[in-house]
Amino acid sequence: MTTKDLTDSELLVLGLVAEMPRHGYELEQVIKERGMREWTQIGFSSIYYVLGKLEQRGLVKADVPVNATAKKSYKMTTKGKKTLVDQTLATLKSFQPTYPSLLLGMIHWPVLSRDQALDALETRKSAVAEELERLEGIRFEQQPLPDYVDAIFEFSFGRLKAEADWIDRTLDYMATKPWNS
Repeated sequence: MTTKDLTDSELLVLGLVAEMPRHGYELEQVIKERGMREWTQIGFSSIYYVLGKLEQRGLVKADVPVNATAKKSYKMTTKGKKTLVDQTLATLKSFQPTYPSLLLGMIHWPVLSRDQALDALETRKSAVAEELERLEGIRFEQQPLPDYVDAIFEFSFGRLKAEADWIDRTLDYMATKPWNS
């Protein structure tokens, strides 16, 4: 198995199980409490699916419940620990390009009227500002944060601020240019 075989959801769950043995519902609570859905996509129903995949690969091991009402708890295996370290290093080292749909909108800019196009960017500008404000609120509510979690917020803020700056420059430029030239 190469480290590239893990999805983002698998890496997230594997890392949480590495902290301590956990059952599926407990993983859901930790993901929710830490606001992890702000920066990765994982649904409640997929947690058990991901645990099953990790168990099949030998990265986690389920403890046998002691009775019928006990929940199945998962713990890290040696192979899981090595994979977690390898995957964490790989994700920190590598760059994966993203392709925001905004770029498709810009490619098709000429099909819009000037008012439609500029209004759409103004709407996006407002949405970006609202998202920045929302994330600032979440960050404030979760204080104090470990440095590495604060760095995650800073990364998100940096991207959003860069987009807001780009929108401002693009609006200024496109508003003064002859239309569709």
